[in-house]
Amino acid sequence: MRDAKEQISAVRRQIGGRTLAAGEARVLTISQVYDTDLDDLWDAVTSPERIPRWFLPVSGDLREGGTYQFEGNAGGTVSRCDKPHGFAATWEFGGQVSWIEVRLSAEGDGRARFELEHVAHVADEFWDQYGPGATGVGWDGGLLGLAMHLTDPAFRADPEAVAAWAASEDGKLFYRLSSDSWAEAAIADGADPAVARARADRTYAFYTGG
Repeated sequence: MRDAKEQISAVRRQIGGRTLAAGEARVLTISQVYDTDLDDLWDAVTSPERIPRWFLPVSGDLREGGTYQFEGNAGGTVSRCDKPHGFAATWEFGGQVSWIEVRLSAEGDGRARFELEHVAHVADEFWDQYGPGATGVGWDGGLLGLAMHLTDPAFRADPEAVAAWAASEDGKLFYRLSSDSWAEAAIADGADPAVARARADRTYAFYTGG
């Protein structure tokens, strides 16, 4: 696995807000630059053959207007597709609907940036308990998987191997650093530091059982 500190440091995280027709929403943004070109990054994040190698098995019709389902996780509808610059979709899980937008951009010298924006309504009990780590830590794991896949095309996100890594000291460090990084992003957005860090502690305990 990639070094936990190196991976956490390579990622940008930001929390913000937005007014939707249905009310106020929180906006979580996460991004990382990878050592691959724009076309390959697009293929890695849209190909049904490659997505399971770094994220989760996926089924459905991965095109604009089509629906998708990640195994044991969220599903939704692809609302926009702009190859190779990005796509947007609903993110439906546990009876809740939120929205994701993926933006891809060339960074020069054969590198490209992956940026994901996740928009969710403010009235969310998971946010009250865990803060942005409720979704942010999971996205951190996704970006880690993508980094592993793009570094080594033979890498596959085997559930047993991932579970073993999560229980290791390096895995626990990754979850600690990710939880704390999202707390700092929340504090930068105006959250009470004590509340944000308590939520980060609960997020870390959720992922590690500690």
